[in-house]
Amino acid sequence: MEKKNGFRSGFVVILGRPNVGKSTLMNALVGEKVAIVSPRAQTTRSRIMGVMTKEEAQIVFLDTPGIHAPRNKLGQYMMGAVEGALEGIDAAILMLDATDVRAADIELLRKYAGLPVKKAIVVNKIDQVDAGVLAPLLQRLGQEQADAYLPVSALRKKGLEELTRTLVSWMPLGPKYFPDDMVTDQPERVIVAEMIREKALRNLREEIPHGIGVEVLAMEHQGDEKRAVTIHANIFCEKDSHKGILIGKGGEMLRRIGEQARGDIERMLGQKANLQLWVKVRPDWRNRAEDLRTLGYEAPKS
Repeated sequence: MEKKNGFRSGFVVILGRPNVGKSTLMNALVGEKVAIVSPRAQTTRSRIMGVMTKEEAQIVFLDTPGIHAPRNKLGQYMMGAVEGALEGIDAAILMLDATDVRAADIELLRKYAGLPVKKAIVVNKIDQVDAGVLAPLLQRLGQEQADAYLPVSALRKKGLEELTRTLVSWMPLGPKYFPDDMVTDQPERVIVAEMIREKALRNLREEIPHGIGVEVLAMEHQGDEKRAVTIHANIFCEKDSHKGILIGKGGEMLRRIGEQARGDIERMLGQKANLQLWVKVRPDWRNRAEDLRTLGYEAPKS
């Protein structure tokens, strides 16, 4: 690990309810898309790492699943990922949605008030509310225990410079943990699977997305590794009726998901990609340890 004189580095966890913009914030801070984003709750299922490197500092962000009461083993895994992300951190972002502040948000702030690190209450989506709403909201939140109170728009990248300055000032002197060009620790296969799942989330009905999982079976390079890759992947759902919706009339929905995912995958890999997608039914996979492991979610111990 490289160490510079006066260089600061550390780990920052991002906590909040589902859909408050945690992944959008991390992507904006890192400068690249390392976590998928969708309007659906519980889009993020695992702890995802994003690395922001500057001349004077390196911050490793830990994006976490939205905090909720788990109703199956996948939900238990997700909440376990949140608790696991709290180990060894140097600061925490407690994130809220300015357009939808609930009692659960205040409960969350108080739950994590005792963390033995610096804490920033970050109010997102300020571009969607007027000053008459924002000012009293910030005043109310200022009564909660935190070291900073920062309004931002992760999508519009407003307020991120002040947030970055604050976080850098909180980081201890330390080494550069990762190379300058590294933005995440996720393997390519995991990122590809998540990009496919993101497009499914964005195109499917409300009742289906939570039961979607993606497994990348193989990534086959064709001739010159830098020219093209063929990706074989399974999309899992829980019901036969969902399979029909996923495939769509004449395969239209599956084609749309594949075309949209391919664009993101090609930008990420820097090469042409050929997606071969299959839809498989696995009833109640979110409660089955073997299926959770197959899809990259280590089942929680009972």
